[in-house]
Amino acid sequence: MRHYFILTLFLIGSLLLFFTRCSTGVNPTTDWPIYSGSNEKTHYVTQTEITPENLHRLTKVWEYRTGDAAKGTQIQTNPLVIDGVLYGISPQLKLFALQAKTGQALWTFDPFALDLKGGENFPFSMNVSRGITHYKKQSGHSILFYGVGSYLIAVNAQTGSLYSSFGKGGMLDLHTGLGEHAKDLYVAATTPGILFKNLLIIGTRVNEGLPAAPGNIRAFNADTGALVWNFHTIPQPGETGHETWKDPNAWTWAGGANAWAGFSLDQERGIVYAPTGSASYDFYGANRLGNNLFANSIIALDAKTGVLKWHYQTVHHDVWDRDLPTPPVLFDYTLGDKKVPALAQVTKSGLVFVLNRISGKPLYEIQEEKVPTNSPLAGEHLSQTQPIPTFFSPFSRHKFTEKDLNPFVSPEEKKTLGARLNSYRKEHLFAPPSQEGTLIFPGYDGGAEWGGPALDPESQWLYVNTNEMPWVLTMVPQVDNANNQSAEQLYSTNCLSCHGNNFKGGGHVPSLLELQKRFSPKAIAKLIKSGKRMMPAFAQLDEKSIARLTDYLFALKPGDIITPQQALSPKGYLSTGYHKFLTQDGYPAISPPWGTLTALDLTSGKIAWKTPLGNTPIGEAHKVITGTENYGGPLVTQSGLVFIAATSDQKIRAFNKNDGSLLWEADLPFSGFATPALVNLEKRSYLIIACGGGKLNTPSGDAYVAFALE
Repeated sequence: MRHYFILTLFLIGSLLLFFTRCSTGVNPTTDWPIYSGSNEKTHYVTQTEITPENLHRLTKVWEYRTGDAAKGTQIQTNPLVIDGVLYGISPQLKLFALQAKTGQALWTFDPFALDLKGGENFPFSMNVSRGITHYKKQSGHSILFYGVGSYLIAVNAQTGSLYSSFGKGGMLDLHTGLGEHAKDLYVAATTPGILFKNLLIIGTRVNEGLPAAPGNIRAFNADTGALVWNFHTIPQPGETGHETWKDPNAWTWAGGANAWAGFSLDQERGIVYAPTGSASYDFYGANRLGNNLFANSIIALDAKTGVLKWHYQTVHHDVWDRDLPTPPVLFDYTLGDKKVPALAQVTKSGLVFVLNRISGKPLYEIQEEKVPTNSPLAGEHLSQTQPIPTFFSPFSRHKFTEKDLNPFVSPEEKKTLGARLNSYRKEHLFAPPSQEGTLIFPGYDGGAEWGGPALDPESQWLYVNTNEMPWVLTMVPQVDNANNQSAEQLYSTNCLSCHGNNFKGGGHVPSLLELQKRFSPKAIAKLIKSGKRMMPAFAQLDEKSIARLTDYLFALKPGDIITPQQALSPKGYLSTGYHKFLTQDGYPAISPPWGTLTALDLTSGKIAWKTPLGNTPIGEAHKVITGTENYGGPLVTQSGLVFIAATSDQKIRAFNKNDGSLLWEADLPFSGFATPALVNLEKRSYLIIACGGGKLNTPSGDAYVAFALE
């Protein structure tokens, strides 16, 4: 009788698994059906034939070129693989389908070729796109959703054509539900949404300056595009958190606090978890005094209704651009003899917050540490404390002193770098922004970044790649923003904070020098009006202002510097741009490693191992591994491996997950600034990575590459 009972349970379990697979339309043991692999965002793979023992046989089996790379383009896409078909996105935002085993093209969808206005192509703006959301309707049709400019587009997965039943002819305006003041402001969906039943839950990227759209989290009916619920991340009167904004009318004008990095989902409990960014403007908050909920927060919402369940704010009144860069990882944490439903949230600061994902309560003490509050900027009032985890070791360095200066420079340059370092404010991780310059370390791009960590649920080790690049935040008075400004004032108000006072940009921001060699005045004017890729639109500027600004930009010469002009009634302060602290030859002013891969043991809170990730020409010359800045995340396998690309040296690597030793590496056609996918198709495993380059002064590319055992 006992045997019959066990057999019955087995059959019931098998049927439940079968129907679960049928209802989702994917096979969870062989597919990569969701951005980052799963709703839990663990980047963890159980089924793979690739092991440390046979890794030497891993070789490239196909390479697909999209054919549309251009100067400065990128691919940050983590592709989907469903029922043997790979879905990816090209540098110019074409959606395509391939046979995952061979790389053979099936179809391509080009949004810029759509004829939607009686003979005119639709004026989408260009942005990066990190992935796709897949939805299988009850009718059996599969729909793919992804963001192009300010639109969410629905495409039939079988045919590659617009799915016209969704939204307006297959497109949904992402301004929907954001309010009247956001209707002409920059909005884009660079990270895919997440599905709960037939609800598509999405966040957006918005302008980091002002004016900016609010970062509402919204759920749309995946069949029709109808708005189902709308959570206000800038609370309105009567809503939780409204009192954390000193201006009771902030909700009518404030922007940001947006879930640009995506979501994780507890499907069983129906809870969606959203990490949010800072409120706009990023670096000065005199007009948004208070802690500014729900900026810089982990927000747990009822996935069906959008009702707030709990929140935890990781930075109060952020003026350092310390957005939460990636969704939290969901797992069951071993605490004593109990299993606790938990989440782990990594941050740009190199900190890890581990919370009970049902209640939002920390599993270990998180101390509200006193921080400097003596802001030198008029009108600014900083939070007196910031939350700092006490149990989990930081995975990035926080201090930078003269003994940490780059060891490869001459004594004369080291003296100069030391003088610069000592001129900056750097007394704390949360040292106030200042006019003399404040060290931001780790930098604006982490610590952790949008690729996110990987988690092994068996060992409870968290694998996270980090940047350790120092940046300098320098503030200057801001002029009044009006359309009768001079060209210099227009630049100071709208462009300075990204492109800098030397017009050279930095990080992901391009130089504005010698524009005439790359663009026509008409193209620049259009770009200012509509935005492109990471650049927001400046729809608030009239045509005369855009013309003045365009003429000014085209007259710039190398070596030009702008001294911001202060108007009679200044609005506050702006950053002079995103400036890395570099040596004369362009390397970080700090000693290596400049990029690392770390295994953090969440049971002990200690770092299990840490290794430099990637190498540079100067490292090779000195026979050391320096690490490089890196973008895109790792994945970890049950078989004992951590795979990651992400570096600027055009390689993909595999590390031993237990000790961090390098076991394998392979050349890529371009840098793979993306998170890889690993799938098992007909008993053969395929490791797939998008290679788009374009960041960190690397060549732009258009390749997707697959590796398998030979």
